[in-house]
Amino acid sequence: MSEVILKATLARGATPLLANVSAKRKNEALDRMADALLRNTPNIIEANAADLARGREKLSASLLDRLMLNEKRIEAIAQGLRLIAGLPDPLGETLQEFSRPNGLRIEKVRVPLGVIGIIYEARPNVTVDAVGLCFKTGNAVLLRGGSAAINTNKRIVEILDEVLASFELPAGTIQLIENSDRASIDEMLKLKGYIDVLIPRGGASLIQNVLKNSSVPVIETGTGICHIFIDNSAEPSMARAIALNAKVQRPSACNSIETLLIHEEFAVRELPDLAAAFREANVELRGDRRSIELVPDMNTASSEDWDTEYNDYILNVRVVSGLEEALTHIRAHSTKHSECIITEDDRNALLFLNEVDASAVYHNASTRFTDGFEFGFGAEIGISTQKLHARGPMGLPELTSYKYKITGSGQIRR
Repeated sequence: MSEVILKATLARGATPLLANVSAKRKNEALDRMADALLRNTPNIIEANAADLARGREKLSASLLDRLMLNEKRIEAIAQGLRLIAGLPDPLGETLQEFSRPNGLRIEKVRVPLGVIGIIYEARPNVTVDAVGLCFKTGNAVLLRGGSAAINTNKRIVEILDEVLASFELPAGTIQLIENSDRASIDEMLKLKGYIDVLIPRGGASLIQNVLKNSSVPVIETGTGICHIFIDNSAEPSMARAIALNAKVQRPSACNSIETLLIHEEFAVRELPDLAAAFREANVELRGDRRSIELVPDMNTASSEDWDTEYNDYILNVRVVSGLEEALTHIRAHSTKHSECIITEDDRNALLFLNEVDASAVYHNASTRFTDGFEFGFGAEIGISTQKLHARGPMGLPELTSYKYKITGSGQIRR
């Protein structure tokens, strides 16, 4: 039996027991997990240092940033577990209740999904977020992280498993696939009957491989080709602050922007100074013809650039005639993740918020807030860019399904 099938079987076996763990016990375990992570911070950083040392030979700066853990990041991850513990338990929640004329009483209630498979790259924070959210919602989790983070992930799972054991919770609750060969992913994609849903988190190639080849239902967490449109009425200092934050606060994040669209009149007034601010932040600008006319030392954007998720200090710039041209560009190039308008025109803001097809649309705020922690979910399992089952940052309710409970008194159908 392969490692994937063995661990998927263990996870499947844990699901009936997990569905009946009390909210109080789960919350206590989550708080204990947070304590254990903080207590073991030096050990986690030591394991992470080994991964970073190997990664410097082959990973980009943005991927190294995603891989890296330090005391501050571990504290934030632990805090995420505590926030999850403090949130209402969705399991058993009655979504709808009604009676039929024949006397049947029908109740629609939240239940776990079952076994959730997470396929992700060099992001060890995902390991903890996934465990916390899945455990709280009564799901077992089968983790397949990238090889670049294997030492970190193994150490984290060992720590969390020790906590589960101390609470005498099912041993199959957390399963980490340690085989980093591509074949382990291919095997997970075909484990219908073992895995109830797959959630890929990573680059476009990983997500497309899972979508195209999986026989297990998939929730797509899409790449983030995110845009900001600066309208002519935008307040210049606000526009600059938001645009810079959305690009440089953490360029490796999927909710950072890749393209800045600027109203032509605003661009004439403000683009040279705005471009200087980006250059000061070490951002390479790639522009269209009209942008380069205003900022001659800007590089020329290729047709491929508008559809590229850089996750790096690179930003496309395009000057547009107004809102309609900005909307047309976004429709053509958006991955339906996060889009923003900066404007003081309420009508344009409302039009943008209503017409843009994305999981999160912003008016006068950075796209960097598309995040489970920032939304108050404690953490997120991913940011769904699809429309069925879940959309946007996926917290506790999105990791549940529902079933109908029907109570009768001897009714038969005639």
